[in-house]
Amino acid sequence: MKFPKIYPIKEIAAIIGCGFVGDENFPVHGMNEIHVVEPGDIVFVDHPKYYDKALQSAATIVLINKEVECPEGKALLVSDDPFRDFNKLTKHFMPFKAASATVSETAQIGQGTVIQPNVFVGHNVKIGKNCLIHPNVIIYDNTIIGDNVIIHAGTILGADAFYYKKRPEGFDQLLSGGRVIIQDNVGLGALCTIDKGVTGDTIIGEGTKIDNQVHVAHDTVIGKKCLIAAQTGIAGCVVIEDEVTIWGQVGTTSGITIGSKAVLLAQSGVSKSLEGGKVYFGSPAEESRDKLKQMAYIKRIPEIIEKLK
Repeated sequence: MKFPKIYPIKEIAAIIGCGFVGDENFPVHGMNEIHVVEPGDIVFVDHPKYYDKALQSAATIVLINKEVECPEGKALLVSDDPFRDFNKLTKHFMPFKAASATVSETAQIGQGTVIQPNVFVGHNVKIGKNCLIHPNVIIYDNTIIGDNVIIHAGTILGADAFYYKKRPEGFDQLLSGGRVIIQDNVGLGALCTIDKGVTGDTIIGEGTKIDNQVHVAHDTVIGKKCLIAAQTGIAGCVVIEDEVTIWGQVGTTSGITIGSKAVLLAQSGVSKSLEGGKVYFGSPAEESRDKLKQMAYIKRIPEIIEKLK
């Protein structure tokens, strides 16, 4: 998330009520999660396990809950609760605005686009030309949709990230200030859910087709001309490269990459990054030929036991 202007760090510290280390005019351009940070961004860290990763990241401002040596060329925001204060910044720069109409007056809708009854279109949504949005689709604020996109009934674009911190009193939600971007010529089936990024964008690439009842979590980036079949669940911060085929009921863990032109057969469970250009099957997913051989060997175990007897 980029701020509307560049702020000195002293102003950011005043917003969240914390101290800082560095020049009071150190420039702050925005805020982002660790996997998408750029110079000028704030990243937060509240666990010793990740201190070094945050301090050595591309982010030049680190919101941290411990006084540490500040790396050269960076600045620190020192807080007793970085998670809470990251949420304060999201509320300040991307506050929730209640809707007053089914289609917001700030929405931009391209020529030739058809919006069927009972569709909700939030603030600052942009929809391109010649799209077809079927009934009961929900398009949250700030979503961007390209040209020639078809979205079937009941699909939801822009729900919050499933991202929580466990506290003694319960679970504290990390607020989502990102967006969903649907590029040109995408098809989305019925009852899909595409979550917005926490601070960045969840992206569905040009020409990709997604079947019914598919979930795509926050900050995931899906490439061009992918095919994703029904009941697939893709976790947060996943990168799916171009022309990947994913068959039904596949599930993935977060933060992995699936290489270009990979094929994931039905009901596979993906627990690590996979190379492109190969066919995978099973849970955990492995190259399909190897996995099928293993299954054949397992079927022979009773026969082998009888021979041993």
